[in-house]
Amino acid sequence: MTRGERPRPAVSIRGNATIRRNATAWLFAGPATLIIVGLSVFPAVWSLLLSQQRWDGITAPRYVGFRNYTALAADPELYDAVGHTVFFTAIFVPASLVLGVLLAVALNRRIRFLAFYRTCVFVPFVTSAAATGILANFVFEPRTGIVNGGLRMFGIPAQGFLEDPGQAMFVLCLVALWGALGFTVVVYLAALQDIPAALYEAAQIDGASRWQMFRRVTLPQLLPVTIFTAVWQTITALQLFDVVFTTTRGGPVGATRTIVYFIYHQAFERAEYGYGSAAALSLFVVSVIITIGMMVYARFKRIEAF
Repeated sequence: MTRGERPRPAVSIRGNATIRRNATAWLFAGPATLIIVGLSVFPAVWSLLLSQQRWDGITAPRYVGFRNYTALAADPELYDAVGHTVFFTAIFVPASLVLGVLLAVALNRRIRFLAFYRTCVFVPFVTSAAATGILANFVFEPRTGIVNGGLRMFGIPAQGFLEDPGQAMFVLCLVALWGALGFTVVVYLAALQDIPAALYEAAQIDGASRWQMFRRVTLPQLLPVTIFTAVWQTITALQLFDVVFTTTRGGPVGATRTIVYFIYHQAFERAEYGYGSAAALSLFVVSVIITIGMMVYARFKRIEAF
């Protein structure tokens, strides 16, 4: 520094360095962020506009206001789809939570081939829906399926499974559980490994049995994760589509037509894009309400789930 030159403040130098680091970070993350935001915001805004129009994708759209929503409120097909979705959710969510906890507890022990077992549980979660649907059709096919072949060996009559209106939804629940159970197991397994060992040692000193330790120590410690997982699985159940599309296509006789498949049917099979968009936005609003309700409940109970 020459005579008469004033020293630059250190704060200014640090500030310029921070700006350069932030600019460099946004230079790398900016394009991907714009793509993700664009793919999320643009379809949502377009769906909002389409929900107030009547458009078949060919002719000019016609503004109808909220008539699509009023028509939804009186559509018996929608009520059937809602009933099927609620039925699926009522089975899928509790079953995924209970089985997830049990499998996570079993895989949290030091046993032989532990990595192999964990991989077997998680692989179905990363398997594509198309492969899952093809496998389900092969396993539960009424005439040549593996399951009915096993039943015949024990003298049990063959079942209709995916072709039986009374059994199809139960089979879909089983297939969806097979594909989604890996997620809940991994989440619970991570939560189990974060529980302090001192809690179990104190309970063991007090004479608690394994069941008492599971009930009084493990389950309370897993409550925040359980609420988060319940919200996640509920949203997953409400958005059930891929398994239905690759197996039953909403059949037989509409017995497995869920809300999202109803939206697909209206928009892409009947070419009623405005009506389908109104149904999609209604589902979005319901999902947001459920999520906010669970978050408020967690905050009210002082459970750090989110």
